[in-house]
Amino acid sequence: MKAEALYRKLLGELQAREVAAKSTPAQPQFCLAGLAVGGAWLAERLAKDLALPQFGVINVAFHRDDYAEKGLSAMRSASTMPTHLPFEVNGAHIILIDDVLSTGRTVRAALNELFDFGRPAQVELMVLADRGKRELPITADFVAEFIDLPEQQILALEKEATGLFHFHIEERNG
Repeated sequence: MKAEALYRKLLGELQAREVAAKSTPAQPQFCLAGLAVGGAWLAERLAKDLALPQFGVINVAFHRDDYAEKGLSAMRSASTMPTHLPFEVNGAHIILIDDVLSTGRTVRAALNELFDFGRPAQVELMVLADRGKRELPITADFVAEFIDLPEQQILALEKEATGLFHFHIEERNG
């Protein structure tokens, strides 16, 4: 599975939405908000490639249901890539971007964080890869690819110094 090819699918979907939005003035423009860390990388590059003036970052560390277990690592994550939404959330059409969707718990935490900043008119979810191991009733509006990996493996997005993306498979500890 090539992360760059999947990225181009996301980009193509957003380009099509931009064209549709320009031809339908009643349709609101969208704002991008990437979930830290992989989703934020994607949102940053998508915003650049689409010539959007800004993108947001959502850090879910304080809304995770396993916050007590994560402890200091959650604190470090929140300080290295904090939530930053440089647009008005109230009434906005927001597209949440994440690298991998699995149980849905991270997206639930992202929605909680997002609503701390206001009430959007619409929220959609766009992901590179969907593992399908849902524990919550959360579905992505756009998925570049559905994948099947053994439960003990983690699919991690990596960003090269050149800005290109690739996936790395890791074995889950414990």
